[in-house]
Amino acid sequence: MEAPFQRYQYTLEQFDDGDIDHPQLGAHMLYTSGTTGRPKGVWRGTRTEIMPRWSTPPPLDPLADVCLLTGPAYHAAPLANIAVMLISGVPVVMMDRWDAEQTLALIETHRITHSHLVATMFHRMLQLPDDIRSRYDVSSIKDITHGAAPCPVHVKRAMIDWFGPVLNEYYAATEGGGGFTVASEEWLKKPGTVGKAPAGFDNRILDDDGNEVPTGEVGTIYMKAPDSGRFAYYKDAAKTQSSYRGDYFTLGDMGFFDEDGYLFLTGRTAEVIISGGVNVYPQMIDSQIMQHPAVREVCTVGIPNEEWGEEVCTVVELNSGFAPSDALSEEIVDFARASLPHYMCPRRVDFSDALPRLPTGKIQRRKVRDPYWAGREKQI
Repeated sequence: MEAPFQRYQYTLEQFDDGDIDHPQLGAHMLYTSGTTGRPKGVWRGTRTEIMPRWSTPPPLDPLADVCLLTGPAYHAAPLANIAVMLISGVPVVMMDRWDAEQTLALIETHRITHSHLVATMFHRMLQLPDDIRSRYDVSSIKDITHGAAPCPVHVKRAMIDWFGPVLNEYYAATEGGGGFTVASEEWLKKPGTVGKAPAGFDNRILDDDGNEVPTGEVGTIYMKAPDSGRFAYYKDAAKTQSSYRGDYFTLGDMGFFDEDGYLFLTGRTAEVIISGGVNVYPQMIDSQIMQHPAVREVCTVGIPNEEWGEEVCTVVELNSGFAPSDALSEEIVDFARASLPHYMCPRRVDFSDALPRLPTGKIQRRKVRDPYWAGREKQI
């Protein structure tokens, strides 16, 4: 009898774009979040089973631990988190819709010990008035895992000051690879890092020609694919091929290694603004401007410029009590120039009532950028 997935045992040359004719009970295929486009199914011919985490550090205690699910369960990271919890016998409290104050209330009511959050949630929680933040007891928290998007240094530092050294960051993806993690104490020594991969992981940062870049220089992050069970994008062989460079694959993320091997993210290749031949990384700009007291949310994109190709434009969602104005726009630009190189600072600041987001909380930078390029044959 043919093995259920024998037809789909994956190699780059053999990947079948057809339907899965013989689905296997208990098997699953996760989808990417769709930050830079339509969500893509990440197919693997083989998968490691999810096992209880009773002895593997950090161990879970089904008699003492309680998990709070803050994100949509169809998203890979929250789904993986609650799968481990449930298989380990840990109860899970699920939110119908994420809300900053309700998160604090649920932590206190159910004595939550574990949760998975994203940087946007941190930012919204920190914006709560002091009397609301101090109203709730969050001392039960043992572990807040976070990832999915870079977290500004000032935001994470404030969360550690509030919750204690319980934040544990990862850099990974539905496609696998990476292995980067960093606990709070380690992060405080290397603010801004997403961690250092343990022995056995082979990650490289390459330039456009496939050469490794020097320490401290920004390039595209590539991860070593396993010898077996490599991923493929379901029904998108071209996208699969474009992600691989030999035995390595990329998610399109940009970053650099410091002298100790810690990884720092700067953005995605699809988000890089090329102005006058100079690469500008919008995440670095966002992290600075988000610290302005008028700014609730921010998204920097490249918009058309006949002379430079692209120019830097920052779109801001304001806090209550602030109104869009030319004066405020100039103030935000001056605020950025106080800490960023001049070429990175926005030449234009626009305002939005509500920046477009995925259900996970990620800002959809592509949707912010697209209207500026509408009707143009050239999109960069």
